Amino acid sequence: MLQNVKMGERGQVTTPKDLREKFGLKPETEVEFKVVDNSILLRKKPGRLNLSRWKGRCGKSFKELGYARVDEFSEDVRGRVTGKA
Repeated sequence: MLQNVKMGERGQVTTPKDLREKFGLKPETEVEFKVVDNSILLRKKPGRLNLSRWKGRCGKSFKELGYARVDEFSEDVRGRVTGKA
């Protein structure tokens, strides 16, 4: 998909809305520029994996399986003894 945009006086461009939405580009998102084969590649800067949004989502399921903590489940899956009967 090729989309044309004009660069402003200060070297700024506006990323088309459909691309911002598709790639999750929001205000303050960091991006990287790289020269590849005489072209400029812009990509979303890889970030640290943020698992905080998943916190607490599996508690009910783990309890139904008989686990009080995720660590107990992980140890059991790995075949280690956890003291669980």
